[in-house]
Amino acid sequence: MSNTAKTLVIASAVAAAVSGAATTATAQAKEKCYGVSLAGQNDCAAGPGTTCAGTSTVDYQGNAWTLVDAGTCADIELPKEANGTARKGSLEALDRDLPA
Repeated sequence: MSNTAKTLVIASAVAAAVSGAATTATAQAKEKCYGVSLAGQNDCAAGPGTTCAGTSTVDYQGNAWTLVDAGTCADIELPKEANGTARKGSLEALDRDLPA
């Protein structure tokens, strides 16, 4: 095998390895995070009266979820509620900011 052919085989192997690593890095685990999406931007299950994705009607609706990177849900910065209480995302549905 010529040096050119060997170089091509090695370069192809390196490119395949790098491509595989990049794909793995971008395919991070996701989890449902309730109470963090804006109205109409939830991923699914926005509670009673809604069907699925994009059907939440209130910003930060507690029973609507969005997929986020695993382990980040509680760390998402959200504006405080009208009464000054801090909002946090949750791995379970919340009883706050529900439609009237």
